[in-house]
This record gives sequence, C-alpha cells and structure tokens, in this order.
Amino acid sequence: MPLRTDSFDLGGLRLSTGEGRTLDLHVEIDPFELGGEHYAVDGTPVPVRLDISRTTGSGYALRLRSQATLVGPCMRCLEPAAPAFAVDAREVSQPGEGEEPESPYVTDSVLDLKAWARDTLALAVPASILCRADCAGLCSICGANLNDAGSEHHHERPPDPRWAKLSEIRFT
Repeated sequence: MPLRTDSFDLGGLRLSTGEGRTLDLHVEIDPFELGGEHYAVDGTPVPVRLDISRTTGSGYALRLRSQATLVGPCMRCLEPAAPAFAVDAREVSQPGEGEEPESPYVTDSVLDLKAWARDTLALAVPASILCRADCAGLCSICGANLNDAGSEHHHERPPDPRWAKLSEIRFT
C-alpha cells in the first residue's frame, strides 16, 4: 500500500526561485455528505500529482491533479452510483503580498494536502450524483425504477375533481 501524505513540507525541498518539482503522492480524502446521503471516495488513498514551483520571496505556485471516484446512492433512483471526477487545481501562496495571493492551504511552508485535495474534489462534484447521465429516476406514483420499467410504464390519471359530482348521479 502506498504511503499516505496528509501534509507536505514545501520548505524541505529547498527550491530556489524559479525552480520546480513534480511529485507523485497519495492522499486520504474524507467521505462526503451530499443531500443527506453518504458518499465515500473509492480507492483511498487517492494518487495525486503535485507540481511545485518556487516564486520570488517565500512563495510557491502549486498545481494538484488527481482523479477520484465517489461511491454512494444515485440521487434519482437510489441505485449504486460510482462516477469519477478529474481534478486540476492551482494555488498561489505569496506571503506578505496582501490578502489575495496567500493560500489557505499553506502555513509556514507546510501544504495541507489533505484539505486541498478534498476541497478541489468537492468543487468538481456536480449538484446531483447519478448512476448514469440519462437516469430516469423513480416513478412519483408507485416508486418503480423508471430505468428498468421502460417507456410502457404509466398510470391512469385520476379523474378531474371538477367533475366529481357527476359520478354521484345514479340512474335507476
């Protein structure tokens, strides 16, 4: 099993200005709770590629690339779903240059890789986790899985309530 890296000491690389490195690491990504359902990250720790470049002063330009699969119920039909998401994120940490260029993931030249990987994956996840792109969901009347039921699945429409009194007429 590969070694897990939750945080990484950027200063330990001793990069000079303009120098860079590419590292292949593994990081544990915590499960997600979306729409009241639990979604685990399959295959954790997840392999990530980290590109590090030293900028002027004590700053870094960072790039994180990975691919992760979320496993949990489909939000339409509740069948198992396992969509994969590719992540390509960039961060710049340039301490002392104002508010904007400081990364929330870098503190004293230590990168919180676990938090950054989870946040970038969370941004890549769509609003609905589906088992497949054309998932039809469940029937609102009987709860049948419309992916299995097919196009012939239908229900009789209830009578129009405006005509209800006519059904009370009895002819003898």
